[in-house]
Amino acid sequence: MKAIIKTSIIGVFLFLFFIGLYVFGLVLDTAQKPPRSLPQTNIVNDITGLNPISVAKIIVPNSTDEIAKAVRSHNGKISIGGGRYSQGGQIAFEDSLHLDMRQFNEVLTLNEKLQTIRVQSGITWRELQEYIDPYDLSVKIMQSYSNFTVGGSLSVNVHGRYIGEGPIIRSVSSITLVLANGEVITASPDQNPELYFSAIGGYGGIGVIAEVTLELEKNTKVRRQSVTMELNNYPAYFAKQVLKDERVIFHNADIYPPNYEKMRAVSWTLTDQPVTESKRLVDKNQDYLIEPVLAELVAHHESAKWLRQYILEPALYSFDMVHWRNYEASYDVNQLEPINRDTYTYALREYFVPIDKFGTFTESMVDIFQKHNVNVLNVSVRHALPDTGSYLAWAEQEVFAFVVYYRQQTNIEGRNRVNRWSKEMIDAAISSGGTYYLPYQLHATSQQFHQAYPRANEYFAVKKVVDPHNRFSNKLLERHFPVTSMNKGAETTHD
Repeated sequence: MKAIIKTSIIGVFLFLFFIGLYVFGLVLDTAQKPPRSLPQTNIVNDITGLNPISVAKIIVPNSTDEIAKAVRSHNGKISIGGGRYSQGGQIAFEDSLHLDMRQFNEVLTLNEKLQTIRVQSGITWRELQEYIDPYDLSVKIMQSYSNFTVGGSLSVNVHGRYIGEGPIIRSVSSITLVLANGEVITASPDQNPELYFSAIGGYGGIGVIAEVTLELEKNTKVRRQSVTMELNNYPAYFAKQVLKDERVIFHNADIYPPNYEKMRAVSWTLTDQPVTESKRLVDKNQDYLIEPVLAELVAHHESAKWLRQYILEPALYSFDMVHWRNYEASYDVNQLEPINRDTYTYALREYFVPIDKFGTFTESMVDIFQKHNVNVLNVSVRHALPDTGSYLAWAEQEVFAFVVYYRQQTNIEGRNRVNRWSKEMIDAAISSGGTYYLPYQLHATSQQFHQAYPRANEYFAVKKVVDPHNRFSNKLLERHFPVTSMNKGAETTHD
């Protein structure tokens, strides 16, 4: 045991030494760069910085009535943005009226007995957590990070690391929508179900998701467990040790690049043990100084990938950890934010594959990544139960989700490289009976889109009824929505 601890300490020391050298180089490099120009007022961009879109006007609503009034008074295109973490223009459209929902963030009602909460859709998960934590309640389904807005999360039908759950639609009791004519309407699985199942996961194309009623869970203590294994052994391990264990709350498994032969599975299980972290939520004011440097280091050097897999993470996971569920769900996405995004940026891709096709898909994935020399920092594997209702469902059956975090150049050459391997990855997912996730860069062909989302025409049929002039739009919808004579007449006008 002492030898293991000694080796871990030496490894961490070496890793920190390399970080110090690398930071010194980054400081020198940054000092020689000219300052970036200030952002233009009406430019809407996402976290990658790759998709600047000039809009006609930006409004920041505070009430559902304000949203309805803005929709009624504007004759042209309308786009909707929340946290701006989608990565392919899903949040904006040229010359549109842009609704910035981030100040539309109030809690409306909380029912402790039923464990439900109704909120304005611009509220972030973190803001919601701060409200419900004193009641010992927790979000039922959300992403791994708490910066995202609730409305944006519904619009892309997110999932998280939760076992026994799946897409967020499984935890949404009802929504309030503002339609293209300004009408405010309630939708649920029983009331206006066609609007409910098209708006959730509908990327803002049906209307503005204004208010949301969510199911909650009890806040509990969870204990971390971690194990490494060969890639091919994971499905059997997951079936026996994770899926059948009712104590598991969170689970994910990381595949280590560049060889993609090993993975680390991490579960957080219910426990009565005392917490090792007294905070109930992650500190909002925490500085993330080391994490961006680590990401840059791992992206630049194969040796750093080796150090991460064999030295750093074994040391970090050797400690016993017990957290509150809310703490484990309140991480800040800024810990992933790189030092700068000028010439390189970091982005995500995600693919969903039936659980019995794990081996088939991973074999294709590794071939594609290695053939194209994709600079992958991490592939995180999650699990999701089916979503049999939403029209743009990414999980019509039980699936494994593969979340790919990678580094790319921001120039045309870099974007073209991503385009090539992304199309191949989409084909690999589809040929495995799966699909790809829509919030990221737009590389899929129309044929790939319809193969992956066979109910898309049902979604578009609803859109044509409730938004006949195609007023709600963004770059994703522009790419795949079949423009007809019904909506060609709607030209953008500035109000």
